[in-house]
Amino acid sequence: MTMNKANFFVPFFVFLFIGSRFSRVASAGDQNALAASFVFGDSLVDAGNNNYLQTLSRANSPPNGIDFKPSRGNPTGRFTNGRTIADIVGEKLGQPSYAVPYLAPNASGEALLNGVNYASGGGGILNATGSVFVNRLGMDIQVDYFTNTRKQFDKLLGEDKARDYIRKRSLFSIVIGSNDFLNNYLVPFVAAQARLTQTPEVFVDDMISHLRNQLKRLYELDARKFVVGNVAPIGCIPYQKSINQLNDKQCVDLANKLALQYNARLKDLLMVELKDSLKDAHFVYANVYDLFMDLIVNFKDYGFRTASEACCETRGRLAGILPCGPTSSLCTDRSKHVFWDAYHPSEAANLLIADKLLYGDSKFVTPFNLLHLRDL
Repeated sequence: MTMNKANFFVPFFVFLFIGSRFSRVASAGDQNALAASFVFGDSLVDAGNNNYLQTLSRANSPPNGIDFKPSRGNPTGRFTNGRTIADIVGEKLGQPSYAVPYLAPNASGEALLNGVNYASGGGGILNATGSVFVNRLGMDIQVDYFTNTRKQFDKLLGEDKARDYIRKRSLFSIVIGSNDFLNNYLVPFVAAQARLTQTPEVFVDDMISHLRNQLKRLYELDARKFVVGNVAPIGCIPYQKSINQLNDKQCVDLANKLALQYNARLKDLLMVELKDSLKDAHFVYANVYDLFMDLIVNFKDYGFRTASEACCETRGRLAGILPCGPTSSLCTDRSKHVFWDAYHPSEAANLLIADKLLYGDSKFVTPFNLLHLRDL
């Protein structure tokens, strides 16, 4: 991955600009507005944490962020051309400012009251996931970091107000699991031996067991309103099509079957087990798999030109493998591509998906949409 050494310093000034322009603490009168958004996950919702890690998984170089207006088109560490799904959902629910990346230098004081983003490109539910990138924040570490944030809220607001603020006026978004397959169980050669000794059922069991504990830890720290995304059809992303030499309409069956297997277990965990055991918590199951598959199959109906070609891609022998960067080829109309790069959706796709999560019916979001969840 080609990277200018100076690019590491770009996000510091970008985050200060975003904060100064958008930051305001939700007032007591905005009772229907979302006060804070706490985001956990991987590169689908990373807002810049990986800029501050020595990692191979970074998006802090152009043309990433080219359509992100708050930064005037400068890269912020988001793995897309504009806003992530978490950014859009927060905006639509009335969040005063984007959740600040936990590792960013301005993640302190009143800036925390708008929420914090802990997501990390390459991160997974399992601690071993993403080791190919050297450094990343797994879900366990992300919850550890929220523990620190929770203590800071008590200092900022006082214990009683902090508890109410987090329980009643905050949303906890978890978008994670794809890397546990793509950059763990399905890694060519590296994970081949593990697949011989660990069946898909056992691997998914391990994922669910870890996620159960992670969600319970958040609950113990006063999280009450959760939205948890399932795993998208990862067998249909441009990266998988490229390394498996598939045509536009083909997908990798094994990857999608693993996602569906995990998704079924996740739905039971949220809608049955945790619903019964954590009775004052609200869990929303976001059916990201069907949302993405609908876009991929019916892309023309949504105004896209392609759902198989990335807008920002590397040509030649490494086509579809390397991430988007300064040496990549850029499409002429970013709004016509479902995928920004070989792994991540474009802002245009994120807008459509966020809209379904916010206002959609039980086909894509269960038991109710995010607008309803906010108002509980």
